[in-house]
Amino acid sequence: MERRSKTAVIVEKKEGIVYITINRPDVRNALNLEALNELNQALLEYRDDNELRAAIITGAGDRAFCSGMDTRDPALRSLSGEVRDKPWRMPWNIFKGVEVWKPLIAAINGFALGGGLALALACDLRVASENATFGCPEITFGAGPPAWGQTQQLARAVPRCKAIEILLLGLPIDAQEAYRIGLVNRVVPPAQVMAIAQEWAVRLCGFAPLGVQLTKEAIIRGSELSLDDGLRLEDLLARYSRASGSVQQAPKRE
Repeated sequence: MERRSKTAVIVEKKEGIVYITINRPDVRNALNLEALNELNQALLEYRDDNELRAAIITGAGDRAFCSGMDTRDPALRSLSGEVRDKPWRMPWNIFKGVEVWKPLIAAINGFALGGGLALALACDLRVASENATFGCPEITFGAGPPAWGQTQQLARAVPRCKAIEILLLGLPIDAQEAYRIGLVNRVVPPAQVMAIAQEWAVRLCGFAPLGVQLTKEAIIRGSELSLDDGLRLEDLLARYSRASGSVQQAPKRE
């Protein structure tokens, strides 16, 4: 196993899977500028490393997946102030701008609030512990709309009325409600969260990597299209996959 630990994010690579852990449990894994930059770097490395086929994102400890932006971080607050006048100063990241067509799995252990919910929404599969809590409290602080894509991603992931309840009323929901509305795929006891995430990652590693990526791309890009255009996109990507011979690239399964 290759393991790289920086101050704010731990990155481990093993058998085609990268484990990305936000390592700030003392502040419920809130993202300061250092953590945000390290998280972005880890995801870009995952995107560009052909040996890696699945990523699991989680938070250190059992209290929080990620509680959003660390509002106490002077560097992040300064950058946020500059971005109001110079929006181009904000680097592209997983929330906005960076496209990762490889699968992302969120192992949610505790709070997923604000930017933490945005991070979970940026993932394709989400397994939550029974004690997980989801929400966007920004509006309760007198702030404007969330800035990391929650207003767009959440309304696409769950019924619109529930997205409005979470975003406009600032009301958190528990893991069972998140499962009921389709925000997460599975709810399990805390001790099983990582095991389920690993099970999914290992399964994904057994498939042809290009086939997995093109399937994800067809789903996401197709959601913005009419049915007819979406079917054309699916056909185009399927033809490309067959022409590339990716079906033969999957490892043999016993």
